[in-house]
Amino acid sequence: MSPRAAWRLETLGFDPVYDYEAGKADWAAAGLPREGRVASETSAGEAADADVPTCTIDEDLAAVRERVRAGGWDQCIVVNDERIVLGRLGRAAIAGADQRSVEEAMSSGPSTVRPNLLLSELQQRIERQNLHSALVTTSDGRLVGVVLRDTRP
Repeated sequence: MSPRAAWRLETLGFDPVYDYEAGKADWAAAGLPREGRVASETSAGEAADADVPTCTIDEDLAAVRERVRAGGWDQCIVVNDERIVLGRLGRAAIAGADQRSVEEAMSSGPSTVRPNLLLSELQQRIERQNLHSALVTTSDGRLVGVVLRDTRP
């Protein structure tokens, strides 16, 4: 559907209307509503904790460490103003006491999964790769949240 058609549908009372051009798989990967058989299974996006600590690349690392530790976390996701994932401050960076910047301490371009991945599949991957957690982002890199190793369907 064209953007013009989407706007017209909104004027006719349909709400919300999405002007969406990609396919069904990208729809689900964006975390948008699902139907059918897969909708009954828990997805990574549904299980993701959206309250994972975030910081920006220009924040003071010492202040970030203090905030993250006080919240009981051992990682912080580095995002921009649009919540696009730029990097991750892992356990070593959070536990450290060095005077680096967030940019210097972060791991750039962390691995992510899409919200439509089934939680059971993600848990198998986390265990197989011996990971502590997995980042969930939309296909354009926007942070959905984090799934921890002990999250169960």
